[in-house]
Amino acid sequence: MVTPSKYPVSSAPFPGNQNTNNMNPFKSLLLVASALLLVACSHHDSDRTTGAAPASTQPTSFGNVTRERLLKADQEPGQWMTEGRDLGKSHYSALAQINLQNVSRLALAWDYKTDTHRGMESNPVMVDGVLYTSGTTGRVYALNAATGEQLWYFNPESDGQVNRYTCCDEVNRGIAVWEGLVYVGSLDGRLFALDAKSGAVKWQADTFIYKNRAYTSSGAPQIAGNVVVLGNAGADYDARGYVSAYDLKTGEFKWRFFTVPGDPNLGFEHPELELAAKTWDPDSRWDVGGGGTAWNTMSYDPELNLLYVGTGNAALFNWHERSPSGGDNLFLCSILAINPDTGRMVWYYQQVPRESWDFTATQPFILTDMEFNGSVHKVIMQAPKAGFFYILDRASGKLLSANPYVPVNWASHVDLETGRPAMNPAVDYNPGPIFVEPSGMGGHAWNPMAYNPANKLVYIPAIEAGAMSYDATVGHVYRPKQANSGNTILFGDSMLTNPDLLQEPMKSALRAVQQAGKANSRAVLKAFDPATGKVVWEHQNEGWWDRAGVLATAGGLVFQGTDSGYLKAFNQSTGEEILNLKVGTSIIAAPITYQVDGVQYIAVNAGWGGGGWFAPHESSAVIKYGNQDRIIAFKLDGAPVPLPPATSAVGPLPKPAVENNASADTISEGRRLFGASCAICHANNDYGLTPDLRRMTKEIHDGFKGIVLFGARRNKGMPQWDDVLNDKQADAIHAYLTDLAWQAYNAQQANNKLETAPTNTTGH
Repeated sequence: MVTPSKYPVSSAPFPGNQNTNNMNPFKSLLLVASALLLVACSHHDSDRTTGAAPASTQPTSFGNVTRERLLKADQEPGQWMTEGRDLGKSHYSALAQINLQNVSRLALAWDYKTDTHRGMESNPVMVDGVLYTSGTTGRVYALNAATGEQLWYFNPESDGQVNRYTCCDEVNRGIAVWEGLVYVGSLDGRLFALDAKSGAVKWQADTFIYKNRAYTSSGAPQIAGNVVVLGNAGADYDARGYVSAYDLKTGEFKWRFFTVPGDPNLGFEHPELELAAKTWDPDSRWDVGGGGTAWNTMSYDPELNLLYVGTGNAALFNWHERSPSGGDNLFLCSILAINPDTGRMVWYYQQVPRESWDFTATQPFILTDMEFNGSVHKVIMQAPKAGFFYILDRASGKLLSANPYVPVNWASHVDLETGRPAMNPAVDYNPGPIFVEPSGMGGHAWNPMAYNPANKLVYIPAIEAGAMSYDATVGHVYRPKQANSGNTILFGDSMLTNPDLLQEPMKSALRAVQQAGKANSRAVLKAFDPATGKVVWEHQNEGWWDRAGVLATAGGLVFQGTDSGYLKAFNQSTGEEILNLKVGTSIIAAPITYQVDGVQYIAVNAGWGGGGWFAPHESSAVIKYGNQDRIIAFKLDGAPVPLPPATSAVGPLPKPAVENNASADTISEGRRLFGASCAICHANNDYGLTPDLRRMTKEIHDGFKGIVLFGARRNKGMPQWDDVLNDKQADAIHAYLTDLAWQAYNAQQANNKLETAPTNTTGH
């Protein structure tokens, strides 16, 4: 379990290319040699940082986050010691050097390029002048927080095959820093403890116990007492959720808590699962895994000594097939309070009994104190996917409030006495397609919200959108290591699909929703009063996909980035937009703020990807400037913000290199297989970050099977699929793509726009 360091750690720039997770050992050695050569030649950071002046002092303390410091975090407003700054993860700072009066002077402090090109979702941690942050697949960067100078860089070199199981890009949502160590989870499920000064691996542990299922890990580790805890993702595939705890200093395994039961005939790993199993049909589809993965948020209250874990969605989605005799199906879509010393549950609260719509309780928590009915409660607040803003007493789990913050139709309200929602039978799966609000993208996704304790408002990057959902099949054929939601879903842009392209009954159902004016989606930054359940103000963003994380400050400001490549600031009281600073790179993560040598900085990780869609929209900065991931810091009266080089215009589609003589049935089967296994990465349009397969050359057509089945392009990030697809199925996918290329080319020549149905509408 615990092994010494064998991983590249460099104090000079080390190329974090998006494909290095697929490197062979020889190539890795070459890169290490290259890094050493860079050190010898002193080419230090000139190609990765701009706008940086020499630091007055170099950091002398590394990773010194302790219980005592965190308990008194408000006494050190210049630090940002957790992913949300403090123990409660408020994403609020008392710094006010940058404020309503001068924020228009915000400009570049420094700019660090990571040499990766995927989603950047993490929040940096800044301690004693060192900024620590994570990037794609679990890379870690340690930078001088005042200059952006690289101190060290770590690449976990994740298994290149694991990207087959990433529903939402090769992202990582953060690190934890504690007593001289930096903790990070890699995409392939390894938990690393790194020396905060050097980046050297102190220990590592493999957290994946099922090697025959589609697991990934993208969430931040959580320090809880004497252990560090990491969860996992994969509920849409075939994962059975759990969290694992390890000794902070040694990496010794301490305990594991499963979030859903397994087959009762095989026994239970811990007592809580016996309780959970009573809420599942004994003949449930245990083979599919059940879901409930804890893929994002956790928090810890050291005074109560409770670890809070949010659990994910179900698999299968359809409750009637997943657990035919009924039941709430614990602990899906729940908040769990666990004693980190023992790994035993203290209380739970399930937000969505018999979860069926891709709802999760994995969205960020905020811990604070609030008054209810004349008494002050230690509360945990959450705005999860399901659309109600939940406030619970975090000592007992008692529900104190549950008000909708976006349109909701799956339940009319939540009973505060019982804690149960009043479910709407109209959004059940039987007998046909249903329209549910919010969509599976949520009323709020992973993007952090912020809580201002001064004005008591929560700032939520919300989505107002519904979805169509339909299980077109009777029964479900389990597909190992593949998508197993078991249904067809339309959300976002796909809700605007021409219904005539679909088959009944989805055709009529979608048309009815469109005619009712419910098909459009929007993203809205909302100032929400948790005490009253009312929205105080809102700012509508450019598109439904544009919903970056949020930072609030004592300077009267709320900061949020945009997919179109801007950093914005709003008046915290009115919502007036008072800053719109162009950076040229999509921002979906939340900014942070800190202070070094008397100067306040705003910093943010920038890079598109992982938002739940697989090609950027036309307004995205990716279209004009590409997707060079960056860590950008701003200060008052800094330098102009450098824009990335403009990308070349996409040329017209070439005439397909091969003819397509396949039958309609073969093409239809290829479309189904592509939708099930390939469309999650390949959007096949002009804006995708993976190759547009309508543009395949004759050489690629001729080598199609070698690429798809046998890994001929693993070194470029394309995994092999011979354990999932056979020759005939690969031929069917090839036939579908060839047909799609001809359709698109002919439409282009006729100056028409090609209309196609979403690839997932043929069912699984």
